[in-house]
Amino acid sequence: MQNIEWPFLAAEALDAEALTFRELRRFYEGLYPRVWVPRGVQLSAAERARAAWLWSRREGALAGLSASAMLGAKWINGDTPAELIHPNRRPPPLLITHADTLLVGETQRISGMFVTTPARTAFDVGRRLGLKVGVQRIDALMNATDVKVEDVEAVITNHPGVRGLRQLRQTLSLVDGGAESPYESLTRLLLVQAGFPRPETQIVVVNEYGVVVARIDLGWRKYLVGVDFDGKQHWDDPRQRERDVDRYFDLPQLGWNDIRVTASMVHNRPRVFLDRVGAALIARGCPKTW
Repeated sequence: MQNIEWPFLAAEALDAEALTFRELRRFYEGLYPRVWVPRGVQLSAAERARAAWLWSRREGALAGLSASAMLGAKWINGDTPAELIHPNRRPPPLLITHADTLLVGETQRISGMFVTTPARTAFDVGRRLGLKVGVQRIDALMNATDVKVEDVEAVITNHPGVRGLRQLRQTLSLVDGGAESPYESLTRLLLVQAGFPRPETQIVVVNEYGVVVARIDLGWRKYLVGVDFDGKQHWDDPRQRERDVDRYFDLPQLGWNDIRVTASMVHNRPRVFLDRVGAALIARGCPKTW
């Protein structure tokens, strides 16, 4: 049996004598009709996307979160259903098809597959997903591709009256490609929806010698108030813990009040977090708008 690149179309592999039917049944399993992968393999979102494209007989265009994954956006689980723009309205489980119109310039080739461009991908994601998830997903896409809101607005201009534009515009008003994790997006969204001034993201802080001492997730440079999300890496990575110790000392010395927030606080005690940020901003002279 040859070393087969997967996912693959079983008929093509058998015709090429890359494996026998017995080997196919023993070592591989069907993911989508005609499309096979090694048994028990943990798929990435990009691998699932390629499987979906093969299922479409190489005719579909990867879209939505599948396109986001192919474009390099993070935080997309391999169990997330693949998405295609394709006329087949009866896709198998864990595969979603959309009968959308694609205009010239709204797709590109990645690894031989048609994939919607970053702007078109954000257009589709923002009008199909709810506000919170849509902001998180477009933040990640913007972070990976540097696509801008104005690029998405250009796509909107070419598709007047399409379903979901109101949702998309609301989402675009809240996105920021500076977010480096879904929880950073969620934290920023929590602040903005509570009425706080819109924070800047990824604030670089330097000391009196011009040496970078910290990069704050988000905050207000004018008031020297920052917010940092404490993710898993802050507990599991010894080097990150060492850097955090230095930050805790350096930032107050430079006048910054850096407020830490965890996933538990965002979900279970958002009022406590908002009160802490509000008190810090007021103490630094920020007019209350929340």
